[in-house]
Amino acid sequence: MRDACDHFEEIVATDYLAVNREELRRWARGEPGTFDWSPFIRHVCKIEGRGEPWQDKERRLRGRLRRILPIDVHQPDPLGAPLRPPADALLSAFCLEAVSPDRASFARALAHVGSLLRPGGHALLLGALGESFYLAGAARLPVVPLAEDDVRGALAGAGFALRDFRSYLMPPALKTGVDDVAGVFFAHAQKPPEA
Repeated sequence: MRDACDHFEEIVATDYLAVNREELRRWARGEPGTFDWSPFIRHVCKIEGRGEPWQDKERRLRGRLRRILPIDVHQPDPLGAPLRPPADALLSAFCLEAVSPDRASFARALAHVGSLLRPGGHALLLGALGESFYLAGAARLPVVPLAEDDVRGALAGAGFALRDFRSYLMPPALKTGVDDVAGVFFAHAQKPPEA
């Protein structure tokens, strides 16, 4: 297993909220008091099993994170202009279903972010199945409850070729009451190469 730092010279991060983008910028600069990503980075190092010190991986990740941009996935140009150069790959984790009010909006959002990819580019999606809400503090936020067929259909409708799709039921032991998620999915899809 290899992480994004091993495959890409430049990582572009996006977020809708300015406060989130600023927090990520502060982390990338190594400022104190930012979110502590070290448990996640340590876990990746453990999974990779190469004996790399997590601090080295964190330093490399900070160095590759070159742009942090605003995004609105419900706009045809989600970054306000085309990404130059187009991305080789994109990762979306538990985002599109959380910001889409219905399945049609989810499908359009997927097509919009897909426009950021180069021909032949890859999309890696992780998301919730059957989730209708999650809690953020006291706020109960709606989520479009997706089924596997919704995700597969949205990918096909956006012109992607599905390379791999896996889904898992959420075990009762992992249900914490902060959401009503029934399962999770992982999808690897690819834009067609230029003809």
